[in-house]
Amino acid sequence: MSNKEPSIKPWGGRFAEATDKFVERFTASVSFDQRLYHHDINGSLAHAAMLAKVGVLTGDELIQIQTGLEEIRSEIEAGTFEWSVGLEDVHMNIEARLTQKIGITGKKLHTGRSRNDQVATDIRLYLRDEINAICGELTRLQTGLVELARREAHTIMPGFTHLQTAQPVSFGHHMLAWNEMLERDYSRLKDCSARMNQSPLGAAALAGTTYPIDRHYSAELLGFDRPTENSLDSVSDRDFAIEFAAAGSLLMTHLSRFSEELVLWTSAQFNFIDLPDRFCTGSSIMPQKKNPDVPELIRGKVGRVNGHLISLLTLMKSQPLAYNKDNQEDKEPIFDVIDTLKDSIKAYADMVPAITVNADVTREAAMRGFSTATDLADYLVRKGLPFRDAHEVVGKSVAYGIARKKDLSEMSLEELRQFSGDIDEDVFEVLTLEGSINARDHIGGTAPKQVLAAADRAAQRLNQR
Repeated sequence: MSNKEPSIKPWGGRFAEATDKFVERFTASVSFDQRLYHHDINGSLAHAAMLAKVGVLTGDELIQIQTGLEEIRSEIEAGTFEWSVGLEDVHMNIEARLTQKIGITGKKLHTGRSRNDQVATDIRLYLRDEINAICGELTRLQTGLVELARREAHTIMPGFTHLQTAQPVSFGHHMLAWNEMLERDYSRLKDCSARMNQSPLGAAALAGTTYPIDRHYSAELLGFDRPTENSLDSVSDRDFAIEFAAAGSLLMTHLSRFSEELVLWTSAQFNFIDLPDRFCTGSSIMPQKKNPDVPELIRGKVGRVNGHLISLLTLMKSQPLAYNKDNQEDKEPIFDVIDTLKDSIKAYADMVPAITVNADVTREAAMRGFSTATDLADYLVRKGLPFRDAHEVVGKSVAYGIARKKDLSEMSLEELRQFSGDIDEDVFEVLTLEGSINARDHIGGTAPKQVLAAADRAAQRLNQR
């Protein structure tokens, strides 16, 4: 009699002893990869249909497998499916349950494939759907930004460089700058999805299979553009995961930048905007506090997404071809990047349309810091003064204003003319805030007319998605 322990492992034939319990738990992934169940079942359905098409499975066997897999899907969604750490992962749990339900036919499902190409297929299917969901939330956020920009096209605020007042801009123009960042994020995510939309199914463990499979057919059933070209690369590639995390890191960096501005703007020192109470929290000790916790938390979450990107890069940096167990470590970072992106974008998509702008405050802030100084320099250039000379004249007039606590628009004509005889009464047309922003009347400029036109173009792009 053999002293070999009975084993439920599908690969247990060559082993003389059971897996150590700690090792079993340590190497199992079912606690987190079970979220792939829907895509694992879809991949198995496509693989079974392909096997039937090429004659490896009979029509009756295909029906048994299809019926069994759909019943398992229902069990999982109903919460009655029993997951086993002993079966290691989502794939073997589903396959074992299928065999339990339909007998030996269930064991035929794995013909012509390996868990290596199976998981590579599942994660691509899953990530493809999740990118679509993330892009849907991005579109909702961008729609809110564009509408806010349209609503506040004529609202004046200070534009900053180095967080110092630079020039007056339209609040709507500022919102459309945020939208441009998100437009690039959307494009990067779509590019990532398109690049990974190739089917690894049929690459098997690493070298392909001896069965007469039709990889084009299974790829078509799963909505892939085509099968992957090289079986070794098919099972070991995780570029798509790294690319997704990189796009996610940049997207979160943009949300973090937005968050920093919202935190500043809601402070008593700025008071540019108000956020609804439902997006804020209070203090346990200071009853007057209204803390912008949602943007603060999102500003912090960029760190975990950046960390996952580094984790995935490090995971892959020394792996020889083809598949290695290291790759099991790809899923938790991918899953957390997905969850963090979806939650953060949703929070912003809900919050942005509810922002209230304190237009009187932003206008008054734009009056401080000599924000129309560049307009005065441009005015002098149009009068024939070289720009460098105009720059010096304006610098002296600003120094005069600082000493007397007067903005350029508050100085008399006589005061301004002491710096240049080229200054006439018409100078006050360019020293007003409205005159300043209206003068930037070109594509990409902050003139309200241009902001509204840019908002229309942005809305059209969103509607065409």
